[in-house]
Amino acid sequence: MIKVLVIGAGAIGAFYGSLLAKAGAEVSVVCRSDYDQVKQHGFIIDSPPLGRWNFIPAQVLKNAEDFEGAVDYILLCTKVIPTLDRVALIRPAVAENTAIVFIQNGVEIEQEMLDAFPGNEIISGLAFICCNRLDPGEILHLAYGRLALGNLPNGVSSKTIQLCELFNQSGIDCKPSEDIVTGRWQKCVWNAPFNPLSVLSGGLLTLDILKNQESFVRSIMQEVCSIAAASGHPLPDDIVTINIESTYAMPPYKTSMLLDYENGQPMETEAILGNTVRAAQRLGIAAPHLESVYALMKLRELKLGYLP
Repeated sequence: MIKVLVIGAGAIGAFYGSLLAKAGAEVSVVCRSDYDQVKQHGFIIDSPPLGRWNFIPAQVLKNAEDFEGAVDYILLCTKVIPTLDRVALIRPAVAENTAIVFIQNGVEIEQEMLDAFPGNEIISGLAFICCNRLDPGEILHLAYGRLALGNLPNGVSSKTIQLCELFNQSGIDCKPSEDIVTGRWQKCVWNAPFNPLSVLSGGLLTLDILKNQESFVRSIMQEVCSIAAASGHPLPDDIVTINIESTYAMPPYKTSMLLDYENGQPMETEAILGNTVRAAQRLGIAAPHLESVYALMKLRELKLGYLP
């Protein structure tokens, strides 16, 4: 049986971990804030598209070092924030044949993992999903759920194909990607405007932001496209229009960054915005809208006490 360890079993980790369990994998989780609830009752996954079910992990742990056995896949689903050492978090559970899969937001976050685990397969994962944690152990899947998985620095291995097949068996569309880094830039097209603007607007939903400031949103998206192209990852010509249309079509949604802000949790400002702005500066690409939004987010973090 395929053994999977989910590290960071929040909304994303619990949802995708539960799908792998549905497909027949033995799935364990590392979760800290919800440990007691999950240890006793598992997770409740409520998904209008897929149904409602109870996910009981094989092992519920507080730390990766407590995992018993050899794990085939580690699914790292934590936030990418400066205070969290991703390498240290997963290292105790990494065995010789463990494939490391990170399903996380942000651009230019790959090299750290490649440097730390040169002997292991590193698989970058992108989730296109509306999914929130409502209460301890309770996950609401609102819409979408598509996954893209690809090896780093590029290509697709047999282990990646195997993982894609498991997800597809569970009812979620999961496709292998030969160039997952380009896909990461593609996801940033949506994340770069909507995540920070949901915070800076004081809590507006995605649809309200778009209806009121579509031109501004488009400008941010276009700057991301220009940076991606300059970095060697050109995106489809219609990517901005597709993102705008899909956002109009999706349910009004609280972004993950807004939920972190409302819950007093650190936000992924650097992974989503900071790395994008630094790439623009390195490549000589003008990005005035992105730079402004990034500066405002850093001021918001300063007010919250996140910065020295």
